[in-house]
Amino acid sequence: MSTSTPVYTYTYDHIHVRTKDPEGMADFFETMFGAKVLRLIQSDGVPRVDLDINGLAIFIASVPPEEHIDLSPRDPHLGLDHFGFRVDDIDGAVEDLRSKGAEIYTEPRTIRPGVRIAFVRGPDDVRIELLQRDGSGLMEE
Repeated sequence: MSTSTPVYTYTYDHIHVRTKDPEGMADFFETMFGAKVLRLIQSDGVPRVDLDINGLAIFIASVPPEEHIDLSPRDPHLGLDHFGFRVDDIDGAVEDLRSKGAEIYTEPRTIRPGVRIAFVRGPDDVRIELLQRDGSGLMEE
């Protein structure tokens, strides 16, 4: 008798960030990346802020001001490191973000032929990569 392993399809759903200032986090992503801010009420009656950036869902969880939670770890560290946005013109995108007040902590650089990256520091030390690819090495980083 043959047993087959079930095949599952995994599809991206969301990114979840925690902050003591959900409105500030939402304002940052709205200003810097044109996020659509969604203010909702959860089923338990608690307000919630979500973002939509061209189909990328970011859920913002509110942390009470008196609760002590460490910021994101400093580099290098294990675990989730960052998330990335692909752009067609990394130099132009970085200058646009800089003009809006973003902290660019890794200037655009080529990491290999056809792939350039830069990093932006978001609220609560969220790391955001900007990535420009010329079409080769589509999913390599």
